Order: sequence, then structure tokens, then C-alpha cells
Amino acid sequence: MKKITLFLFTVLFSLNIYAQKEPFQGNATIPSVDLKTLDGQIFNTQSIDNDGKPIIISLWATWCMPCREELEAISIVYDDWTEETGVKLYAISIDDSRTASKVAPFVRSKGWEYVILQDINADFKRALNVTDVPYLCILNGNREIVWAHSSYAQGDEDEIFEIIKKLSTQEK
Repeated sequence: MKKITLFLFTVLFSLNIYAQKEPFQGNATIPSVDLKTLDGQIFNTQSIDNDGKPIIISLWATWCMPCREELEAISIVYDDWTEETGVKLYAISIDDSRTASKVAPFVRSKGWEYVILQDINADFKRALNVTDVPYLCILNGNREIVWAHSSYAQGDEDEIFEIIKKLSTQEK
């Protein structure tokens, strides 16, 4: 009996670990939180904008391998995405005060063309109710969250691009 109980517990726990991908119901918007730019300037999340075109927000950390893999996979196709859809990506690091100094050199070494922001106190992460990174959400042209997921598996970028393409054609 103990083995069966342990097995069921393990299965139920494992189901919670898998990536959560879901469209948002309603008009969820991003909260207003002050972040920092890489040069130390204050940037409020209400300034996240893309002239009515789709926006990607990615919460990540330098110490998170899946985060790095996701942003690296997107960077390979990002120029094509922006050319076709006009999408803009905001990569928001949740590195805390101990590792925040590693963000700028890391980003420079990768050559990422994203807008890079820092959420050193995890205020934005908490405001979004995010528990795990990587966490990626897509906003429509009205800055409403229309889709989000946590975790990363190779190929997720294809699904992300399909959603962005749909949004960009709806907003023309």
C-alpha cells in the first residue's frame, strides 16, 4: 500500500513540474513595476510598448540554463520575426543583487538584440504571480497578455512564432 501511495504522489507531483502553457482569458495586463536598465536607469513596465505590434516578455536569469536556451533559440530567428511581424522582446532578468552584475557581460557575450531589463528584487516576477523561470508571455498590440508559459523545451519557439504571426495579422 505504501508503494502505491508513493507512486501516486510521485505521478501527481510530476504533473505539476511540466510546462504550463495557456491562453489568458479576459484582458490581463502587465502590472506597473519599476525595473532597471543595464545602465542603472529606472524603467517602469508601463513603458513597455511596441506601437500596437506584438510584444514578448521573457523572465530569465543568468543561472537558469533553460532560460538561456530559450533566449538563445529565439535570438537565432529574432531578426526574421521582427521583420515579418514587428514583434519586440523584453528580456527581464530576475538575477538578484548577488548575480545582477553578471547580466550585462553575459548579454554582451551573446549579442542579444532584446531590450534587457533587471528585476533585482523580483517585484515584477511577484506582481505577475510567476513562480518559475523561464517564464514567457505574449502581449497583443493593446498590451494585454494573451498567452504565457513557463519552462522551455526545444521547439517552443515555433509555437511562440505562430502565436505572434496570428496576432500581427489580426492587428493590421
